[in-house]
Amino acid sequence: MGSDRIITWTCLWIIAVEGGGGRGTPDNQVNLLDSRSVMGDLGWVAYPQNGWEEIGEVDENYAPIHTYQVCRVMEQNQNNWLHTNLILTEGAQRVFIELQFTLRDCNSLPGGVGTCKETFNMYYYQSNGDEDHMGDGVMMTEEEERVMKENMYIKVDTIAADESFTELDLGDRVMKLNTEVRALGPLTHKGFYLAFQDLGACIALVSVRVFYKRCPLLVRNLALFPDTIPGSEVSHLLEVVGRCLNHSLPLLEPPRMHCSTEGEWLVPIGKCVCQSGYEEVNGSCQGSNHCPLPLPPSPLLSV
Repeated sequence: MGSDRIITWTCLWIIAVEGGGGRGTPDNQVNLLDSRSVMGDLGWVAYPQNGWEEIGEVDENYAPIHTYQVCRVMEQNQNNWLHTNLILTEGAQRVFIELQFTLRDCNSLPGGVGTCKETFNMYYYQSNGDEDHMGDGVMMTEEEERVMKENMYIKVDTIAADESFTELDLGDRVMKLNTEVRALGPLTHKGFYLAFQDLGACIALVSVRVFYKRCPLLVRNLALFPDTIPGSEVSHLLEVVGRCLNHSLPLLEPPRMHCSTEGEWLVPIGKCVCQSGYEEVNGSCQGSNHCPLPLPPSPLLSV
């Protein structure tokens, strides 16, 4: 099954994918990579070259999108790798990878049973960006380079589709888009690479979004809590001391909140109160507007 069939998929699933244009990101998420927002080629590295193929198309809003697809299901011993560029963590210790993809049902491929797969693997490799992780400039055989790549990456998970498409779906111009999210951490380097390994499936990798969760800026009880990146441990709550707003002071103890790994502010402790001469109005301390009583006339000025 060649690339001409793969291109046919692209035209079909684009019709079926809803909201293929820009998508909103929640306030507590920060994107490190969103393949759908990249205007030019993604420039990821496919190995071997006749494996994953980058396909440029447009969605139903005519916005350009780039997908990677592979469908070498009739051939034995497939081992096709796709490597992203370096993804900087921006200080996050725990990130999330959201994959959107379509996958062909092997039973709908005559002659593919036995060689066709319905899963693919995802790997990662941490890096500070100062080493030559791809082996460029080093004289080695293709097999040596393949082994080097496989040994450097750590497996995240085997990804399976909740729904796979068939020949009937192609005829009806309907594709079944799967969304899978995986967490990755703790991360200790400046960045990391992702890699996707195909062992003989029919896959269209529609989009890859990498993001971390943060607790967004919050004002509570006259105290300001800044944007905060949580730690990597799922059960850990990061304690953050708030700053009392202008003309307010801590009451008994400094105000504190706890930032969870899901980007939620939890367990408030303490609060701020307005200083003497100020009162709380709509969440801020404002000066009292009471005017002093007028003084009685001086007897020296009386006639």
